[in-house]
Amino acid sequence: MAIKDLSLAAKTVVDGFMSGINKSTIKGAGLEFSQYRSYQPGDDLRSLDWKMFARSDRYYIRESEVETNISIRFLVDASASMNHSDGDFKKIDYARYLVASLAYLGNLQGDAIGLYVFKDGGIFSMAAKQDYQHLSRLFHQLETIKPEGTFTKPIHYKELYSGAQKRELLIFVTDLYQQNEEIFQLLDTLNTLKHEVVVFQIMAKNELDLDFKGYSSFEDLETGQTIQIDQAVARKNYKEQLEKHLEQMRIKLLDKHIYYRMLTTDQPLDQALRDFLNQRNKLRN
Repeated sequence: MAIKDLSLAAKTVVDGFMSGINKSTIKGAGLEFSQYRSYQPGDDLRSLDWKMFARSDRYYIRESEVETNISIRFLVDASASMNHSDGDFKKIDYARYLVASLAYLGNLQGDAIGLYVFKDGGIFSMAAKQDYQHLSRLFHQLETIKPEGTFTKPIHYKELYSGAQKRELLIFVTDLYQQNEEIFQLLDTLNTLKHEVVVFQIMAKNELDLDFKGYSSFEDLETGQTIQIDQAVARKNYKEQLEKHLEQMRIKLLDKHIYYRMLTTDQPLDQALRDFLNQRNKLRN
């Protein structure tokens, strides 16, 4: 994250160890051999294995595993709470690098990629396409995000229905801060589209530990409300309540069949993505 150029940072993270974000297990006329099966009326005769016929005097179809290209839409929370920082980096900075790396990976694999930014006044949308120029435009849009205001109101969620009709992978990057369940209303909307949904919750370590050295007054970045607390006295109860809250959200998302993973801004991005891809591949196999 010391690399300020998003395209270079994404390439650095991805190259050398990331692969297979959406390797399919369906059968088709690919290059990687999978198995033989008996010929059935209506099968493509070009798939017949004549060598097997010569040896067995029976017709067999040679099947292969193929890679499927999909459409990936990245949804980024640009409400004011994403401006929260711990040290040199804000949550929105981590979100930028996370999305840039996954977009770079998707583009390498021939996937169409799109971007939706949820901000106070509505939704910025960038349709999914597959080409390097489109990837460069996506990087530019990520760089220009300026979090402000509250999360997008549900009235704007209808814009999400304008995507492609085929099944998509939707990757939502957010801190999951909401006032009236608006984020879970969004996730319910995404579920009605029958797409695969992944939620990355971005948190700062000082949020998790209530470790703000020298501060006793705290301001809600979205509402402007301020409170006074003694960190040392409040820390134990705060951490217990936060842990309970995070577990409740995790269970809610799992009940909706949504993949959930929390990332902290001090966590190395390459390791976080490697763990995510490995776990995702295990779930799909």
